[in-house]
Amino acid sequence: MMQMTINGVVQEFEVDDQTLLVEVLRDHFHLTGTHIGCDTSQCGCCTVLMNNEAVKSCTMLAAQATGSQIVTIEGLASDGLHPVQEAFSQEHGLQCGYCTPGMIMSTVHLLNRHPNPSDDQIKEGLAGNICRCTGYVNIIAAVKSAAKKIQEKTV
Repeated sequence: MMQMTINGVVQEFEVDDQTLLVEVLRDHFHLTGTHIGCDTSQCGCCTVLMNNEAVKSCTMLAAQATGSQIVTIEGLASDGLHPVQEAFSQEHGLQCGYCTPGMIMSTVHLLNRHPNPSDDQIKEGLAGNICRCTGYVNIIAAVKSAAKKIQEKTV
């Protein structure tokens, strides 16, 4: 029996030892906002937060996450959209949307570490995420906007 807290809810489940975390999230708990893109951890579509760290759920076994706190894109917003979600929408930091959940989760992780990131920190923080549509200009603008939104909420 495995146990982890997913989006604030303690979940117990049984799966095969070779089951990936992304499969548990999508197939067992129907949290389909976590996307499967490349299955090699190159694209970042499957990024979730595990114990406040950004991880690629497509190459992590569910057993490795036992006892952990997992936050998916569905668990990010509590009362309305999270500031990062708002910023991606307002700054047009998405186009087809496939990479967006992973980009947002990586951005949350980045802003937790660097509340006012430089361009280089943003590029480094999102380096594990691939977007084939936007060209990254609006994504970087969204990260900067989100940083401002979060700072305004904490003042």
